[in-house]
Amino acid sequence: MGRCLLCGYFAIDMDQFVVSARKYRPTTFEDVIGQRQVAETLMHEINNNKLAQAFLFTGPRGVGKTTCARILAKVINAQDGGDPNQDYAFNIFELDAASNNSVEDIRHLIDQVRIPPQVGKYKVYIIDEVHMLSTAGFSAFLKTLEEPPSYAIFILATTEKHKILPTILSRCQVFNFNRIETRDMVEHLKGIAQKESIEASEDALHLIARKADGGLRDALSMFDQLVSFGGGKITYESAVDILSVLDLDTFFDVTSMLASSNIANALLVYDGIIKKGFDGLTFLGGMAAHFRNLAVSKETKTQSLLDVSESFKSKYLEQANVLSFAFILNGLNSVSEAEEKYKQSRNPRLLVELMLIKLGHLNSFIQSIPSLEEVKKKIGQSSDSPKPATFKRSPSIVEDKPKVPASSLVSATSDLPVQESTSISSSIEPLAVESSSIQSQTQEADSTPSNHTPNTTEKSFVAADPKQVSQVAATRLNVGSFEEFKRKKAASIKSTDVTDSASDGGDVLPESNKTVLAQEITMVGAAPIAQMSPSAPKTLDEFWIDFYQPQTSRVLTCLKGLKYAVEDNVLVITLNASHQESIIEEIRPQMMQALRTQIPHLNIQGIQSVVGKIEVQERRPYTDKEKLEYLMKKHPGLAEALETLHLRLP
Repeated sequence: MGRCLLCGYFAIDMDQFVVSARKYRPTTFEDVIGQRQVAETLMHEINNNKLAQAFLFTGPRGVGKTTCARILAKVINAQDGGDPNQDYAFNIFELDAASNNSVEDIRHLIDQVRIPPQVGKYKVYIIDEVHMLSTAGFSAFLKTLEEPPSYAIFILATTEKHKILPTILSRCQVFNFNRIETRDMVEHLKGIAQKESIEASEDALHLIARKADGGLRDALSMFDQLVSFGGGKITYESAVDILSVLDLDTFFDVTSMLASSNIANALLVYDGIIKKGFDGLTFLGGMAAHFRNLAVSKETKTQSLLDVSESFKSKYLEQANVLSFAFILNGLNSVSEAEEKYKQSRNPRLLVELMLIKLGHLNSFIQSIPSLEEVKKKIGQSSDSPKPATFKRSPSIVEDKPKVPASSLVSATSDLPVQESTSISSSIEPLAVESSSIQSQTQEADSTPSNHTPNTTEKSFVAADPKQVSQVAATRLNVGSFEEFKRKKAASIKSTDVTDSASDGGDVLPESNKTVLAQEITMVGAAPIAQMSPSAPKTLDEFWIDFYQPQTSRVLTCLKGLKYAVEDNVLVITLNASHQESIIEEIRPQMMQALRTQIPHLNIQGIQSVVGKIEVQERRPYTDKEKLEYLMKKHPGLAEALETLHLRLP
C-alpha cells in the first residue's frame, strides 16, 4: 500500500481480475472444446494449402465461432516459417456487423482490402453477427466476397444462418458449430477448478452445464459467480440457490408421491415451488425432462442418453426399476399436454394441479386393467363353456304353420250340445295356431289303446288326417283366392252340419251360433291374410302423389305444380313452361307403365302434354296504408294504441 503523489490518497496494489471466459480462451485448435470436426477440417486445409478465401461459421452462442476465427487468422500467418509468437494483430480486422451494418461501413472495409499486409502473408477480416447487415450492405459486399485479393480471407460468424442471403452462402465455405455436450463442458470446468484450486462438486458442475444449454461462455460466467459466492468452493445447494433452478431431488420426490397416490403432499410441494418464485411452466419442463430420463433408464441400451452426474444416474435407475413403464409413459404424455396448454390457459395453476391429481390416480387405474394372461385365460374359459342353445325363428302363421282342416273341427263340434259351442269355438284358435300341439295330440291318438274309448273332443284330433295337415302346412294361401276360401269353408260347414244332424238325430246348431263359429274358423290363422287383401282402386289424385314423391327433386318440383286430367282415355298434363316438356318426355315410359299397373280401371292409353297460358301477375310494393292495415289485422290492440296516442299516417 502506498500514497499517491498526485492526489494524496492511498492506493491498494491488486492484480486485475480476468473472467474465466477470457482467461481460458483456447489459443490453438487442440484446445477447442466440443468442435473437433471443425478444428480438424481447418487444420487439414491449412496443411494441404487448400484454404478457402471465405468462411461462414454458424452455430449457437458461446460455442467458439469467434475463437476459431482468431486461431485460424493466427495460424495461417504463422505457417511457412513465420514466427508463431509474432503478433499479427495488424493483419486481423474484426468488424461488428450489428453496429456497422450500413453501406458506408462496407465500402470502408472494401477500401482496406486493397492494401496488402505489411507483416505476414494474409489479411483476415472477421465479421461478427453478419446477419445484421442490411440488404444494401450485403449487395455492396457481394463482388468483393466473390473475387477477393489473394492475400484477403473473410471469416463471417453468425448465430442465425437463415437470415443470410443465399448469394452470400454460395460464396462461403460453411462450418456448422454444434452445442457443446454436457460431459465435455463438465470436464473443462473440472480442469479450470483444479488450476484455480477450487473445490467443486460434480453435481454442481453438471447443473451449471445443463443450465448453460450448450454454451461454454455461459457456463464459465456461472462458474465465476458461484466461486465468488462460495469463497472458492462450489456446492450443489449453492448452485441451486444462485442459478434459480429446481433441484432434481424435487422431481424425484414428486414422482414418488404420485406413484404412491400421495396427491396432497404433491400439491403442497408444487405450492412451495410457486412461492419460491418459479412459474408452472418451469415445473412442467422439469417434470417432462424427469419422465424422459426415467423412460430412457428402463433400457440398458438407452441409459447412455442420461445427461446427469453419476450420483443422479443411480437415482434414476433405482426409481425406474420401481415404476412401471405404463406409468412413466402416461405421465410423460400428461405433462406434455399440460405444457402445451399452459400458455393458453386462464388458470395455469389449476391446470398443473389437475395434472398432478390425474397422475396421482394413474397407478390405481393401471392396476385395475387386466393383464394379457388374464384376458387369455378368460377367453379360454369362455371357449370351453357350453354354447347357449340356439333358437330357431318361429314360423309365421300364414306361411309355415300347418292348418287343421276346418271340416274335421266342425264335424267334431256338431256332436256336442249347443251350450258347449262357445267354449269349443274359443279353443279352436290356439289349436289351429300351435302346430306342435296338434302333432303331439295326433301322436297320442295313434298310441291310444284299442279298449280306450275317446271322448267327443278326442274325436276331433283323430279325424284330422296327418297327411292332410302336412299338405295344408306346405300349401301357401294365396291372397287373391281368399274370398273363394271363405265360400268353400262356409259350404263345408253347412253340409257337415246337415249331415251330422240327420245321422245322429241330434239338435242342429242355431243359425246365429253357426255364423259365429264359421267366422271364427275363417279367422283362425288367416288374420294376416285379411290384412294382405288388395286395397280399393286408387284415384287419379292418389296415383299422381304416389308417383312424384319418390322421384328426384328436379322431377318432383316439376310435377308437383302441374294440372292434369283424363280426356278420352288420355292423360292430359298442362305445363307451366316449355322447358317442362323435356321432363315429361323423360319420365313418360315410367309413368305410362305405372298408370297401367296401379289404376287399370281408368283405361288410360296415352299421355299428352300441353303448354297452358302463363299468367304474369304484376307485383307492386305495399303502400304504408296496406302495411298498417295488415299489422292492425294481425295485432288487434294496435288500432286502440294508435287511437290513444293520436297517431295517423301522414
